[in-house]
Amino acid sequence: MTTFVDRVELHVAAGNGGHGCASVHREKFKPLGGPDGGNGGRGGDVVLVVDPDVTTLLDYHHSPHRKATNGRPGAGGNRSGADGQDLVLPVPDGTVVMDAHGEVLADLVGAGTSYVAAAGGRGGLGNAALASARRKAPGFALLGEPGDVLDIVLELKTVADVALVGYPSAGKSSLISVLSAAKPKIADYPFTTLVPNLGVVTAGEVVYTVADVPGLIPGASEGRGLGLEFLRHVERCSALVHVLDCATLEPGRDPLSDLETIEAELAAYGGLEDRPRLVALNKTDVPDGQDLADIVRADLEARGLRVFEVSAASRKGLRELSFAMAGLVAEARAAKPVQEATRIVLRPKAVDDTGFTVTVEDGFFRVRGAKPERWVRQTDFANDEAVGYLADRLARLGVEEQLWKAGAKEGAEVVIGPDENAVVFDWEPTMAAGAEMLGRRGEDHRLQTQRPAVDRRRNRARDEVDAEYAAFDPLSSGRAAEDDEDV
Repeated sequence: MTTFVDRVELHVAAGNGGHGCASVHREKFKPLGGPDGGNGGRGGDVVLVVDPDVTTLLDYHHSPHRKATNGRPGAGGNRSGADGQDLVLPVPDGTVVMDAHGEVLADLVGAGTSYVAAAGGRGGLGNAALASARRKAPGFALLGEPGDVLDIVLELKTVADVALVGYPSAGKSSLISVLSAAKPKIADYPFTTLVPNLGVVTAGEVVYTVADVPGLIPGASEGRGLGLEFLRHVERCSALVHVLDCATLEPGRDPLSDLETIEAELAAYGGLEDRPRLVALNKTDVPDGQDLADIVRADLEARGLRVFEVSAASRKGLRELSFAMAGLVAEARAAKPVQEATRIVLRPKAVDDTGFTVTVEDGFFRVRGAKPERWVRQTDFANDEAVGYLADRLARLGVEEQLWKAGAKEGAEVVIGPDENAVVFDWEPTMAAGAEMLGRRGEDHRLQTQRPAVDRRRNRARDEVDAEYAAFDPLSSGRAAEDDEDV
């Protein structure tokens, strides 16, 4: 069973915002006490937080779908809905967050570092918040916005100061076990180590971490063996240590060829050319191993590499190697720029920035912008007054003026929003904006011309009432009275 996972695809969904409430206060002797609909609650966010106690992404490998809770809808009596609870997902230190296309969204390094992967939708306003001097009793409320739904990729890159690289069974795990308190699995067959191992080493006043990167063989950068899966764990290291096996029994292998092979794979992976290198000739406690180390040492030093003859079994040369690694780590830390406090930079929008665009596409006009698209999502199109309120907002924003400038005529097709979630309507430029055009709650007189069936039903009902009054008392009929005046 898999116990270590360093790359997962996570499907996250933030909570939806709660709908606002359209309510009118009712009390004895106060039949129309005014609007009192509360606002909807905000949907919960999906937040990634670095937790030092988490070392793998295994939980998200088994449960890749995560969703935050929705906000509660508002209620009458000016009662706002409760906010949705944020979903906090702990991730290991060194986790990189990417979108589905591979673009890096966040690099989470350091305990407590957080990133909002999916933002919850804002709650809709109730009719109490929508009331104004011109619209005293709105018969509608705004809908809650949906939360973000997206797929992200989590990739773990080990945060270590020194990386031990080399062929399988070169003795990297053995070195970590004697240099630190780590207890990795050790055996005499290749690919014993299937996951990166971390160990903390103390050399004088320097405390640093060492990582054992497993599975590097020829072709690792192209996906052969396990190398491609774990080469990413080398990226954050300050120094590299080549662990060369001086007692290998495999034909065609020797420390020099092993070094060239591993360096070729590191160069193919890219981005590691500036890391300082050390060479550890391991297993020199074996007689043949010591002889081979004596032969290749001069060639390695001729290449400008510092060479250490070590043995995990006899502890030979480990002190010198640990202090050499500590020196490289100290130099890398001293060369890092001093961390400065994050400055808050305010970037106000330009005065002439309308916040939306109007473009002509294949015979129709498309309106794109954060505000128009958000307003459309919040509109209840089953309520005529809510649709009229949307028209008022778009007119005040300047959408109608921009449509005129773009060449739109009466009846032109206008699309607001992206293709997958767009609203299409026929533009009526003569529609006046203003609450003085409103009728009963939930209705807008500006939209009645588009409902001839409703008008016919109302006229027929009025004619029937007039006929009943005329049959009972001709003088009480408005039409009969008009006829008498004409006579």
